[in-house]
Amino acid sequence: MAEVIKMPRLSDTMEEGTVAKWLKQKGDKVEEGDILAEIETDKATMEFESFYEGTLLHIGVEEGDAAPVDELLAIIGEEGEDISELISGGGSDDSADKGSKEEDESEENDSEEGSDSDDDNGEDQEGDIPEGVEIIKMPRLSDTMEEGTVAAWLKQEGDKVEEGDILAEIETDKATMEFESFYEGTLLKIGIQEGESAKVDSLLAIIGPEGTDVSKIDTAGGGKKESKKSKSESDDSKGEKKSEESKDSKSQTESKDGGRIFASPLAKKMAEDKGIDLSNVKGSGENGRIVKKDIENFKESKADKPAEAKADSAEETTAAAQPYVPAGEESFEDRKNSQMRKVIAKRLGESKFTAPHYYLTIEVNMENAMASRKHINEMPDVKVSFNDMVIKASAMALRKHPQVNSQWTGDTTKIAKHIHMGVAVAVEEGLVVPVLKFADQMSLTQIGGNVKNLAGKARNKKIQPAEMEGSTFTVSNLGMFGIVEFTSIINQPNSAILSVGTIVEKPVVKNGEIVVGNTMKLTLACDHRTVDGATGAAFLQTLKTYLENPVTMLA
Repeated sequence: MAEVIKMPRLSDTMEEGTVAKWLKQKGDKVEEGDILAEIETDKATMEFESFYEGTLLHIGVEEGDAAPVDELLAIIGEEGEDISELISGGGSDDSADKGSKEEDESEENDSEEGSDSDDDNGEDQEGDIPEGVEIIKMPRLSDTMEEGTVAAWLKQEGDKVEEGDILAEIETDKATMEFESFYEGTLLKIGIQEGESAKVDSLLAIIGPEGTDVSKIDTAGGGKKESKKSKSESDDSKGEKKSEESKDSKSQTESKDGGRIFASPLAKKMAEDKGIDLSNVKGSGENGRIVKKDIENFKESKADKPAEAKADSAEETTAAAQPYVPAGEESFEDRKNSQMRKVIAKRLGESKFTAPHYYLTIEVNMENAMASRKHINEMPDVKVSFNDMVIKASAMALRKHPQVNSQWTGDTTKIAKHIHMGVAVAVEEGLVVPVLKFADQMSLTQIGGNVKNLAGKARNKKIQPAEMEGSTFTVSNLGMFGIVEFTSIINQPNSAILSVGTIVEKPVVKNGEIVVGNTMKLTLACDHRTVDGATGAAFLQTLKTYLENPVTMLA
């Protein structure tokens, strides 16, 4: 299926980009990660890489031409694929745009004239931006991002900022990403506090010359807006709170010589949970940044522990061992929903309430699969799981039942000729679905290696948005938790999702006798708009045949 590439927004103020140079030409093969073009923004000329693989079927913006953000830049797909509808849909009416632009300019001029007449008293209008001051807005760091959460600020108000410095770590709907500054100066204002969320283009921060008064700049785009009546009180309490927090967390954010410590949010949380002082940890990341493995490998020496630490620990343990909870007391703990959790809730709700789900369950004899896996894993440097076998069998079954490998669009049912397997992975804040591209062409060992790699990236928040896009079918496995049978919500725009239970040792009938067997239940959730009951049942029968006779998957 062809993928439409739009003009990206490569800086927070970018409104249009100019294609300085195409590094791929129409008809060229493109691999994921290849540099497609060099794009000139309002700040710099940057390389733009492809998140997809296929053939470059169409170039929408020629070298030297400019186009607004989100304009059709290129189309990548299978060689010979018909993309006429995508081209016509991705274009724009120049005359209409021109007319609209003239109207906008006219309205803008009228607005400016009115504004000039209102400001004849010589006073600055509230919200004016002083010279040299730069407004940083919440960036759109993924193609589906609507709002972001500030996971951590790496610079604080009053700090000096150089161009290229990491300002903050921002949590999108797909990953936590570092956001760097395109300006240099002093961080004059933080508009969105750590843990707060805001829409894309909300005021994130203000950078400018030290001492510049930015009080008149409208900060309504930040996380929370305070009333004028309580602003002074809020500022006072906020200052006191910040002072207390800075005392409590000094060992976590400052080194022994007073310098700043750079650590990922995950590393900070792990250090806090384990009671590790970050000033004692040597970072192995870029520029000495502390990452997850540094906390995992850290061994605290006796010299690093304060003399009173043991006594404090003993007192805390004693206090914790005897909590006082009045009988019958009701209490709640409010946990702020992460950006990932909000997106999961929104998308699963949309799927459940729009797609008519129905469920089919089948029980599979896993005796041969268990024996085959044992023999395979006896080979050097090979590790295959039952989940890998289910993914491989599902991919091969989809090849025989393409109707299950489809999606509903309203007017048409799109049947994918490629097989991209989504693999549900549980992470700390919810669920992500990395995608194995062309899984039917992979061997069992290749599937195992790729799943392990993608799952590791997902849990460490290093997975890229492109690695979670384009699935045509999804597998969700809770067998490792001892779950015998369950149902899943379809991962849109897929038409089906397979729920995999644990292998259970139980009495079974074999050749007219009751013997001990090992079985596993598989439940297929289908969208009835695209997959009829008989089609889903036939798919499960084929899947069962592959799993009960693993040698057929090697053919």
